[in-house]
Amino acid sequence: MKVVFRVVGRTNAAYLQEGAAQFEKRLGHYLPFSYEVIPDIRKAGKLSPERLRQQEGEAILQRLDSADHLVLLDERGKAFTSEQFAQWLDQRLQLSARRLVFQIGGAYGFSPEVYQRAQAKMALSKMTFSHQMVRLFFLEQLYRAMTILRNEPYHNR
Repeated sequence: MKVVFRVVGRTNAAYLQEGAAQFEKRLGHYLPFSYEVIPDIRKAGKLSPERLRQQEGEAILQRLDSADHLVLLDERGKAFTSEQFAQWLDQRLQLSARRLVFQIGGAYGFSPEVYQRAQAKMALSKMTFSHQMVRLFFLEQLYRAMTILRNEPYHNR
């Protein structure tokens, strides 16, 4: 199964781009992986949060295939330890879906239609992080999960 990590909007912070690129490269050794960016909505600053969520939601849904297993990174999702996430991921990688898509929304979250389409919601923490920082945090945890599944020394038990 291919794992897709999809985000809304680019990040201008070089340190986040560099960190994400490192983990993206590392993940390629473990599984078919892609990091995809949905372009920012034009004139987003002139839109209400509801309208912006709606437009971002349409862009997210357009990029999904019917067989995709969609997981939203959402503050109201289920929180895992690193070991629990590795076990959860291992189970999902055994599914018949062609792609496992992890999605980060924009600054205002997801539209109701995206929530309805999702098979799961996952939280990285009870704390709130910028959607820019979450990219790096999630990629590190995905890499950590793969090393746990392979019993490699990256994760200290």
